[in-house]
Amino acid sequence: MAKKNKEARQQIILECTEQKSSGIPGMSRYISTKNRKNTPERLELKKYNPFLKKVTIHKEIK
Repeated sequence: MAKKNKEARQQIILECTEQKSSGIPGMSRYISTKNRKNTPERLELKKYNPFLKKVTIHKEIK
């Protein structure tokens, strides 16, 4: 039986791009995981931003 490699999944931080460019204080960030082998590029997801009170695009930072 083959052993699973847990290094394929990586913890990432998603940060709001709209709030970062507007200069509004506070920062909306989410923590998630992704499979490095299936998605090697940076991830972009629509998430809720509580400071702006709307759904915005959050990009992976590092």
